[in-house]
Amino acid sequence: MKKLVLLFAFLGCVFLAQAKTNPETPLKTVIHTLKDSVVIEFGKAGRIVIMVESIADFEKLKGMNINQIIGELGIQENKATGEVTLVEVHKKDGTIKEVVKVLENGAETEVRVGRMRVYVDESGEATKVKFETKPKKEKSSRYTNDFGVDLGINSFLKNGSFPTSDQPYASKGWGSWNVGLNWVGSQRLSDGLRWNFGLGFQWYNFKFENRDFQAVRGRDEISFVERIDVTGVKSKLSASYLTAMTLLEANLGKNKDKGLTLAAGPYIGYRLGGRSKFVYEESGRALDRTEKINTGLYLENLRYGFRGEVGIGKHLTFFSTYDLNELFQEGKGPSLNPITFGIKLLND
Repeated sequence: MKKLVLLFAFLGCVFLAQAKTNPETPLKTVIHTLKDSVVIEFGKAGRIVIMVESIADFEKLKGMNINQIIGELGIQENKATGEVTLVEVHKKDGTIKEVVKVLENGAETEVRVGRMRVYVDESGEATKVKFETKPKKEKSSRYTNDFGVDLGINSFLKNGSFPTSDQPYASKGWGSWNVGLNWVGSQRLSDGLRWNFGLGFQWYNFKFENRDFQAVRGRDEISFVERIDVTGVKSKLSASYLTAMTLLEANLGKNKDKGLTLAAGPYIGYRLGGRSKFVYEESGRALDRTEKINTGLYLENLRYGFRGEVGIGKHLTFFSTYDLNELFQEGKGPSLNPITFGIKLLND
């Protein structure tokens, strides 16, 4: 019994090696009879050794076909497909993985070993062997890292609502750009669940809707001064931060390339700089003039809040951030909480 099992295992290995090196070469079979074995040679290096105990065993072996040998091994045939499993692995969790399968259909025989398939066709004058390999199924890596770019639009919330246009600090959507450069690592926790963490730089720009107002650093606070002496062209406030973030990501589809993903988590940033910029026209001058004022003294050094992401497929992800703390220090400016909406671009 053990000898027959070893025979089939060895037979599978030989056929795979022969088919891979020369998949369409006919097999030439030479049989040598020894005292206690039968040696079958084929191809350049193929060899099968069958151990027998006596002449009577050899005569019995000659009268067997593959179905009879399988019957001797006590292996059951799948009546629906005609497949026979020669080798299977029983895992600790109780599942069974079939390793070697054989399907015989007249003069054609198919042997499957994992992702590899060997077709043996004996219908013609010469035996032909064809070897095929299925592409390996890609598995989600446990850890990955990437570089991402955030492109978004900034605004403010005051007491839970956007400032109206009559407020000097009301922001204009187009031109209030948010740009982020982030390194992002991702650790798979389980199927469909990942822990993302990153570090990056963010640049906030808030372009004021009322371009005649200029953000000026006063003695005790930030003031928004209406410039009636000139004609305002553009007025904005900007700040830059070094930011760390962490998010929990859930994949709601079976395929990340096509499914929906949701992610959410906190972030914290440290301010690197901040200033206001005012571009204006003066009568009698053809060119615009620009004034830049350092307003960082009254901006909060730390910003913290929550970030949410919605991904559609692998390459399209929308994000939003909301600062839980105010942009300006307490009592040094209006009570404004920055909020951002944008799209995330990944360098895959």
